[in-house]
Amino acid sequence: MMPKKVDDTNKAIARLLQDGRKSYSAIAEELGVTENTVRTRVNKMIEDGVLSVKGLVNPQNMSGLQVAILGVKTKTMDLERKARELSRLHGVISCCVVTGRFDLIVQLELSDEDGSSLLNFFKNELVKVNEIAGVETFVVYQSCNLEVPYLL
Repeated sequence: MMPKKVDDTNKAIARLLQDGRKSYSAIAEELGVTENTVRTRVNKMIEDGVLSVKGLVNPQNMSGLQVAILGVKTKTMDLERKARELSRLHGVISCCVVTGRFDLIVQLELSDEDGSSLLNFFKNELVKVNEIAGVETFVVYQSCNLEVPYLL
């Protein structure tokens, strides 16, 4: 998908929607546009894949929930395909093609409640992906401003 041009009004709407509970009427008033304009623009940005409105959780404030970050080296240069494969695994929040010593960075959600431990992720999920040369794991013990979708 090609990136979309986003004008200043859409950027302002997206910025104000960081408080996911802010009403369209409050946003409209703050920006000096109609509520219908805000609604139409939000729907168009969602349709275009520019914006998504989601509830996020702070993993530090949820018992049994933990985030890990994996640095992944691959045996292939088809990094977009590998990122798509990894992004479909149980517990994966996101997978990014990056520069640096890793080819991919994976953000992973783990939960004591459903048995999705880091070891189980490696044994039951990561094993499904071929052409992985190596993985370095970074368990998040404490964070600032980290919010993730609740997947598990």
